[in-house]
Amino acid sequence: MSHDYRKNPQALAALTADQYRVTQEDGTEPAFHNAYWDNHEPGIYVDVVSGQPLFSSTDKYESGTGWPSFWAPLRNAVATRTDRTLGMARTEVLCRRCGGHLG
Repeated sequence: MSHDYRKNPQALAALTADQYRVTQEDGTEPAFHNAYWDNHEPGIYVDVVSGQPLFSSTDKYESGTGWPSFWAPLRNAVATRTDRTLGMARTEVLCRRCGGHLG
């Protein structure tokens, strides 16, 4: 079965201001004060805008950074690009299908 994981206008409209800032404007949630950094429930993490499955809880680990960290994404779920906006080269992680900023 094939899925079409694109930006969903209804999902975009339902985002909180913080969710929109993070996913659409490349923002950052506060460390240790976000919804998933300390979540230990089993399951699949999905993109809030497209619904695309991104990561499995079995690949989550404690990084000590205050943000959820994963060893590996689900197959074909994420893309990366180099971000130089803060005067250094960092790797940005994006939802492969809809381009939403993940971290």
